[in-house]
Order: sequence, then structure tokens, then C-alpha cells
Amino acid sequence: MTAPFASVLIANRGEIAVRIARTLRRMGIRTLLAAHPVDADSPAARAADLVVPLEGDDPLSAYLDGEQIARAAARAGADAVHPGYGFLAENADFALAVERAGLVFIGPSPRVIALMGDKVASRAFVAGQGGHLSASVVEEDDPDRFAERTLALGTPLLIKASAGGGGKGMHVVREAGRLPAAIERARSEATRFFGDGRLYAERYVERPRHIEVQVLADRHGRCLHLFERECSIQRRFQKLVEESPAPALPAALRDALHREAVAIAAAAGYEGAGTVEFIVAPDGSFSFLEMNTRLQVEHPVTELVTGIDLVEQQVRIAAGQPLPFAQEQVATRGHAIECRVCAEVPEQGFRPATGVVQLLREPAGEGIRVDSGVDEGSVVSASFDPLLAKLVAHGRDREQAIARMRRALGETVLLGVSCNAAYLARVVDHPAFHKGALHTGLLAEHEAELLPGEEEATARAAAAAAALFHGPFLEAIRAVPRLHAAIGRWRN
Repeated sequence: MTAPFASVLIANRGEIAVRIARTLRRMGIRTLLAAHPVDADSPAARAADLVVPLEGDDPLSAYLDGEQIARAAARAGADAVHPGYGFLAENADFALAVERAGLVFIGPSPRVIALMGDKVASRAFVAGQGGHLSASVVEEDDPDRFAERTLALGTPLLIKASAGGGGKGMHVVREAGRLPAAIERARSEATRFFGDGRLYAERYVERPRHIEVQVLADRHGRCLHLFERECSIQRRFQKLVEESPAPALPAALRDALHREAVAIAAAAGYEGAGTVEFIVAPDGSFSFLEMNTRLQVEHPVTELVTGIDLVEQQVRIAAGQPLPFAQEQVATRGHAIECRVCAEVPEQGFRPATGVVQLLREPAGEGIRVDSGVDEGSVVSASFDPLLAKLVAHGRDREQAIARMRRALGETVLLGVSCNAAYLARVVDHPAFHKGALHTGLLAEHEAELLPGEEEATARAAAAAAALFHGPFLEAIRAVPRLHAAIGRWRN
């Protein structure tokens, strides 16, 4: 099949940039990567055919400079831009800048991003379509009375950023007296991370499940779902473990979620890959949460159970090609689980960790997929999200997928930067996880049980001791950094 574009620029970094490059290369598309100098020697840079430099003293600001990226893509001869997720992936102004530069944005139109990527606008739209929504209030409707109107909903409450995502700008309020401080914290975080301090509030559902539906739509009128993902295992409102299909979900509820997700996407005139997210209460009632107008971090579990490459479909849809399958042709096979390996210290409130990856051994074997953005020598800083890699296990059923994931986590070795692999192993080993009794508060509920035991501490000490006798590891920690080596024998 002819490649839909000659060249595509990836406006992202880390594991998602590597993952997108893999599909582009398979499709015969020349791969360009927009990269700040701190990522010039990253795995993503090495996966690209050409690195397009981004300017700026602050790396994060460079990846958020949509005008610079659009101009750089045009100068480099790109035909299209893939935003990945995070950064500018749901920024309508960036999509518009790409179009103004004469390029194709691989994603929905700026109009749809502005509509569905904005939490407040999307909720109003879904309400107009007769969708399921929880009670909520919007700050900009009456800013002076926002706190008063919020309290009228009753506690507990959830304060959220309109332009938010990834758990940023979200705070639970259980006591009325804590509301003002929560509003200020949410506004500060929203302004810092998204440049948009608008807020809204809704009733907080205790022990809910977080279920999302993957949708695909082309410009020829075909809109369908690729089933659902369970995303309830979270810390600080950020997903940590995802799986598909969602375990122990009643068939009628599953079908209702699929139908509503497709209806919302179709009504919005959606094109591309997107995700409609829902909160499911313990009584089985559900409400629309948000729509992510981009690829999700957890998309690999859908790819493994359906056999459909979502990045390829994004690219082909953006080029105007119709979806090559109908809803009745999409089926699931087996079960898949994804664990996010992050640079953090779970025992210290998931404190982000930094450092240099000195030794890395990734798992392999039947049913195991690793999407990684680091290798030995990679510098992990506080400038970016702590996600290092995603481990994904696929099996004939959930039990086999869990067993394969447990083995994969046990085989993962990463020295030089603290990571959460051992914590994730304890999570998938926990009886509540095995039973499929999942809800968004599960990790907090079992916090004490998920702390490391004496055996794990002994194993960590043994691993550290063994590393001191590992030649390549010793060479790595003794090596002169490339930046310092570049000055030669010069001394002041």
C-alpha cells in the first residue's frame, strides 16, 4: 500500500516519539523529530531519519512552542505533524498553526479539539446531545459565586481544570472549609501546566471505576469503537495500570458505554483516534468525564487485543483515507495489561526521581511488549513527565496476562534512577487486583499493604552489590560525561 505521506514530523519526545517512529518507518514514511538539544542523543532522536532542532533555554517551553514547531516542520519539508500525547496534542492553536504552515495535523480539526478537548465545552456539548453527566458548576458562568455554587452541589467535591489532564489541577474537597484553598491550588496548577486557569467543579463519586472507550472515525462518515479500557488503578488521579477488556463489567453496561462514546464522537464530527472517558459508580450508573482528542498513553492494550495499529490508522485518516474495516469486523482476542514504569519513589508519596540510567535490562518473551523512551546513559530530569517506559503483557485470558506481567516486572532492571517497577509488581500481585475488584481509590485503600517488605529490601541490596561487580555498570558510572569530555585536557 502506498504511503499516505512522504514525511511526517513528530512533535514529541520519549517513548511515544519512539513508538510513532516505529510505525512511520514500517509504513515507508520519512520520520522527522522536533527535539530540544537535551534530547539530541535520545532513543527518539536515533529512531528518526532527521532531527529538527528546537530552540529555547527551557526544554519544556520549547516543546510547547507551537509556532516554532510548525515553522520548523515546514522548513524541514514535512507533509504532516503527529503530536503524540501531552504537550501540544490537544492544543487547537497548534493544530491551526500546522494548517497555516501548509501541513496536515494528524488528529481532529482545530474546531473539534477546541470543542471536545476543553472539559467545560465538551460537557456542555454532551449535555446538549442528551448524554450522561454528573452535577457540576462552571466558574466562568458566575466567577464571584463559584465557591458558593460549588458548595451547593454537596460534598465530597472534585475541583478540575477546564484545560487539564493527567491529574493536574484536580483536587478532592471533603470539607467546606477547605474549598477556597483547593480552588487556588487548582487554578495555580492549571495556569502553570496548561496556560489556562479556568475551573469547574462536580460531585465526587466515591470508589468509582474509570472506564474509557477507544473510538476511530474517518471523514467519510464511518465512526466506530475499539472496545474499552479499564483505567481505575491510579495514584494522584494519574493512571498507573490499564487493561482491556475491563474485568467484571456487565455486558449491558459495556454496550451502553460503547454506544454513547460512538454517538458523542459522531455528533462532534470527529476524525482520527480519540478516547471518550466515563466514571462508573458502584451502582452501575455512569457519567461522561471527558474526551481526549489524541492518542492515549494506554493505547497499546487496545492494539494488542484488536490487532489494529492505532498510529497507522491516525496517519491514514489524516490523509483522507477511509477506515478499512466496519464495526462488525472489529473483535478482541485475549486480554492485555499495561504498567507505566515511572521515575518515582512510591514509598515517598510517589516523589519524582532524577538521575542517569546506568544499567537497563528490559523484559522480553511471548506476549510482552515494551515501549521505552530511555536507554543506558539517558538523563532523567525533573523537566518532563516521569514516564520512562510502558510494559504491556498480552495473554489468552486475564490470568495469563497477569502472570506474564508479573514476570516482566521481575525481569526489569533499571539502575541509576529510582523507578516503580517493584511497586507495580506488588499491585498486580494484590488479591483485590486479581479479583478485578477495581476502583480509583484502590491504591490508597491498600497503601500499607503495598509497601515493600523485608525480602524486597534484601533483594534490592543484593542487586546493588551485584552491580558493583558488573563491568559495564562500573564503566558507566566512572565515565566522564560527554559534555565534560568535549573540553579535552583543558584546565582552568
